[in-house]
Amino acid sequence: MKPRAVRAGDRVAIVAPASAFARDQFDAGVLELRQLGFEPVYSEDVFARTEYLAGPAAVRVRDFLAAWTDPTIAAVIAARGGYGSVHLLPFLDPAVIRAHAKVFVGYSDNTSLLTWVNQACGLVAFHGPMVEGRFARGSNGYDRESFLRAVTRPEPIGELPLDGVETLAPGEAGGTLVGGTLTQLVASLGTPFAFDPPPGCVLFLDDVAERPYKLDRMLTQLRLSGILGRAAGIVFNALPKCDEPGGTPTARDTVRLVLADFPGPILYGLPSGHTDGPGLTLPFGVTARIVAGANPSVIIEEAAVQ
Repeated sequence: MKPRAVRAGDRVAIVAPASAFARDQFDAGVLELRQLGFEPVYSEDVFARTEYLAGPAAVRVRDFLAAWTDPTIAAVIAARGGYGSVHLLPFLDPAVIRAHAKVFVGYSDNTSLLTWVNQACGLVAFHGPMVEGRFARGSNGYDRESFLRAVTRPEPIGELPLDGVETLAPGEAGGTLVGGTLTQLVASLGTPFAFDPPPGCVLFLDDVAERPYKLDRMLTQLRLSGILGRAAGIVFNALPKCDEPGGTPTARDTVRLVLADFPGPILYGLPSGHTDGPGLTLPFGVTARIVAGANPSVIIEEAAVQ
């Protein structure tokens, strides 16, 4: 399923499925959404606090569902990641999500929700900017063009800008684009909400501040679980802050070593999710094609909204 395209003037709900956030960052992100032509709305529930979470799970579920089932809301955007979105999954009904299909945007810890919305509900979901840290920084925090093309235009995004992306293994592959933050994907395995990508997929993997041996462990787990065997090609973000203290081994070295026998193309450095610069928006659940070589490319071949 594809959600309806978001239009100028539409109400866009901000929810907090995971960790709490800084209020000044929140306000700056709200302002940016207004400048894009949307009407950001939110309830007081987003400001709830419980230890390291944005309130108890019951409050976060209630606020998420209130936004999702409100027919005046065109899109739901996460305030931030951190931890906690997985708490919502046992209380969500795929039939309800499908009945009120709309744009959902987030990344990092919200990978739990993105993959569930995409897999269990069969709805395109968007690995893209959140309010704190991305919308709050304006054009320094997110790529406006890919975001607007993804959520407002019923046509393929097309070729993404790839400054700094490099080829680790050459080749070409196409398939359904899936993925998210590696830590959350691996944490889902063995649960009723396990990451379960289709065969022949294009797998995007993102993470931050995970040392090389942890990357090795998680990629090995994806291999042993059969997940890597379903991927026709793999695209990594730049894995910021993942190099070993002192410089070696680097995250890039680790990926190259662990995936030395992967039979498909591998690209490294796509700026989406955790990235030092503006983050691209990636629609999960649509067809994409990657070309890994001297001039690498990533092309989103299918519209994400209708």
